[in-house]
Amino acid sequence: MKQCGKIGIFDSGIGGVTVLREIIKILPKENYLYYSDSKNNPYGDKTDKEIKQLCDKITQQLIEEGCKAIVIACNTASAKAVKYLRKKYPQVLFIAIEPAYKMVYDYAYDKPTLVMATKATIQSEKFKLLLKKYNNNKTFLLPCIGLADRIEHGDKEEIKRYLEESLGKYKDKVRNVVLGCTHYPLIQKEIEEILGQVQFFNGAPNLAKHLKNILQENDLLYEGEGKIEFRDSQELEEKKQRFFEILKGESINETIKK
Repeated sequence: MKQCGKIGIFDSGIGGVTVLREIIKILPKENYLYYSDSKNNPYGDKTDKEIKQLCDKITQQLIEEGCKAIVIACNTASAKAVKYLRKKYPQVLFIAIEPAYKMVYDYAYDKPTLVMATKATIQSEKFKLLLKKYNNNKTFLLPCIGLADRIEHGDKEEIKRYLEESLGKYKDKVRNVVLGCTHYPLIQKEIEEILGQVQFFNGAPNLAKHLKNILQENDLLYEGEGKIEFRDSQELEEKKQRFFEILKGESINETIKK
């Protein structure tokens, strides 16, 4: 195995920490550089052109930092920009998160399903193709406008009010919930308190497995201590602190280094 570069991970905020923690479970010895674009959060209400420009700028920074692979830990960015980025940077290994709707098809096809995602993700061509291919005809699509931003700011009361207003009508009507934004697993408990007992589907575990396979195929796995760097486009110390608190709270890697 070669000992080389960092794995770059970026999101519109700290929501991608839910992706990173799944990656760390199976790749604990890699070095990571996480980029939180809080200056431009949320991505869900931006145009396709704006999203591509933002992702392009971040990609350039991660390449300059020597990242051997880049994980797009934002469903909106993946849906709107990954095709563009792969074409512009063919030498870069891009691994992109996407809503875990296919998992419903594979494991719980016959149950009523709620897809929670940003408006941009739900309206994207990428998701429309996914839905068309795996539709169980018992699926509700819920564009959660502003939810990721509320989670980013961490206002628990505001999150609770939002969920009560938007999810109340689905109580006892759905059995599957697709978490189509990387911020949403951070409030999984709060979602279940309103909907009742449901089965959650999250694309992060499968992304982590895919990343490991890609690195193996390219002889790019790293055997070291495993360091994590955090960057924020606004250089907000509170974001960095919350980011590492979430990682530590999940008891994934006791050797996480700031």
